[in-house]
Amino acid sequence: MTAYSTIGKPLLDRLGAVVLLLTLGWALLVIALVFVSSGNRPIFFFAERMGRDARVFRMIKFRTLYTDASQPVALRRWWWGDFLRFTSLDELPQIWNVLKGDMSLIGPRPLPYEYGKLMDATQHIRHTVKPGITGWAQVNGRHGLSWAGKFALDRYYVENLSFRLDWKILVKTIKLLLNPKPDRSLDERPFTGNHA
Repeated sequence: MTAYSTIGKPLLDRLGAVVLLLTLGWALLVIALVFVSSGNRPIFFFAERMGRDARVFRMIKFRTLYTDASQPVALRRWWWGDFLRFTSLDELPQIWNVLKGDMSLIGPRPLPYEYGKLMDATQHIRHTVKPGITGWAQVNGRHGLSWAGKFALDRYYVENLSFRLDWKILVKTIKLLLNPKPDRSLDERPFTGNHA
């Protein structure tokens, strides 16, 4: 553990979350108004995810699919949800998770809690730090990576956590947001524990 990971990073997380909330609050409001005006509710989607030390917390996002889970994903999509995923704006509500202390601005992306029992000790190393809104795997392939590739990048992040690495991830995240690529999150295969 370093002074940055124990003191500097948590402080920058809270400060950064406040700045983001103040500067992007208007975007949160506009997105919410689109939901309300379209009559497509609820606005938010809550999911149980694993945080630091594999503790379960409720991650919040803007909802991007229709709520009828009995329908295939292709039929649950709608234009506003596709836009939010394409621009990554669906992740904005996680600023609240950062303010609460459940997440960091930068870290491994939080995984569903049911994945925990499928992961080995090496893969669980990612849970020695708080999950992030963006992370090393997200700026190095994201959904194009295999699960083994994601876990390897998560481990690299944990073992090399520093202000310099976080700054590098932040810069790469901004570049990706300014040049978005087609979203592939709905095509991602679930983790099955086979290291695929």
